[in-house]
Amino acid sequence: MATITVKPNGPYLVVGADIVDAQGRTFSYDASKPVALCRCGASANKPFCDGSHQRIGFKAEETAETARGG
Repeated sequence: MATITVKPNGPYLVVGADIVDAQGRTFSYDASKPVALCRCGASANKPFCDGSHQRIGFKAEETAETARGG
């Protein structure tokens, strides 16, 4: 089962999911280990997080609960 963890003011941590770009190409990674996906937009290694959210002071109030309207 895939899980996505919404980190406060940080990336999405993904475990056990295929990560596919807009052209349908799959990114290769060990799906048994977490991979961090950028959500601040500042990463130089998109779609992956490079820690830029800390440098730019990214703030996000969304959690999994608020993102789905709960």
